[in-house]
Amino acid sequence: MKNLLIISMSIAMIGCARSKGNGSKGTAANADQERQDVKTVHDLPDLVSFWDFGSETPLVGTGREEYVLKKANELVSIDEMDGVKCIDLKEGGYLYIPRKDCPALDFHGENSNFTIIARINRGKKSYEQCEAIAGMWNETQKKRQYYLFLNLLQKESGDQVCGHVSYVGGPTPGEKWATDASIGKTRIAYGEWVTVAFSFDGAYAKSYLNGKLDRREGLNPYPFEHGLFDGGEQGSDFTVGAVDRLGEMGNYFVGGIAQLAIFDRALSESEIGTLHLK
Repeated sequence: MKNLLIISMSIAMIGCARSKGNGSKGTAANADQERQDVKTVHDLPDLVSFWDFGSETPLVGTGREEYVLKKANELVSIDEMDGVKCIDLKEGGYLYIPRKDCPALDFHGENSNFTIIARINRGKKSYEQCEAIAGMWNETQKKRQYYLFLNLLQKESGDQVCGHVSYVGGPTPGEKWATDASIGKTRIAYGEWVTVAFSFDGAYAKSYLNGKLDRREGLNPYPFEHGLFDGGEQGSDFTVGAVDRLGEMGNYFVGGIAQLAIFDRALSESEIGTLHLK
């Protein structure tokens, strides 16, 4: 079973490699097999919801909760990127689930443990800014909880995978901005399919790249012995590709997302490694 799990979050890369190496021969058969392989992500315990954006129902999650993502505008489409079917986010596009409709994603207080894993292909924006992948994070209303970002422009950083956490909702005490985050070491390239992940176990936030903890002294793992902020009924929605900031949506992610999984447990590095094919 563990061997099968290695495939589950890597369907996009497999499809890309086969299409480049073998042309169109066997494409339909390969696609059918890959759709079957995707089911194996459910064999890992504590899955809340899993979105396979190459499936017949790309915005409907599978797992314990069948949460439905909503398109915020027409800048979100289902398309192919390097032969991989995915959601294609243009600048200004994002998806969301209203807070009231996704209670199992509201990690806070004693129930703060979680893992987010996404298969992404980063595109270029028209300006440099943080790039939001998924989570609950509302800066405008000081309702920050947790969020998986790229390119967090803090602490001499940029272009890495980042896991933002907050126990106060607003800026980190004594700081202008929220600064509590695990920030990796490795630059995320443009135009390549990679697996990014972020976990929190109540003591450390950790950021992963391609199945491995992207270690960086003092920043990843990042010590954070707090429960996450409770946004209450008026807290943040769950968003994919953007966050509410400065009174409007921003920090857009531009590019493709092939798969997204949320667990209500901090997965181990070996478990996260089984969900990535090198």
